[in-house]
Amino acid sequence: MAMMEISVVPLGTGTPGVSRYVAGCLQKIRDSGLEHQLTAMGTIVVGEVDELLRLAGELHRLPFAMGAQRVVTSIKLDERRDKALSINGKVEAVREKCRS
Repeated sequence: MAMMEISVVPLGTGTPGVSRYVAGCLQKIRDSGLEHQLTAMGTIVVGEVDELLRLAGELHRLPFAMGAQRVVTSIKLDERRDKALSINGKVEAVREKCRS
């Protein structure tokens, strides 16, 4: 299992606000059925590497379909094979060490 953090930034939209594009991307993530968490600077999605990369391509193309002239997409991919990854598990591992 893997985890991807993705940030899709549409440019050339004629307005500084991009929440309409973010909402479109979030709906596509929801439709995928994959576990996800929206953050202030991107979205974390959990799944198999192939499905995450396929979804990343779809998310990158979506703002073009909505009228953006340019799209910059940043992806971080974390795959761990010795144990399962989870969004909350990664956060809790750091919090536990902060309490020590």
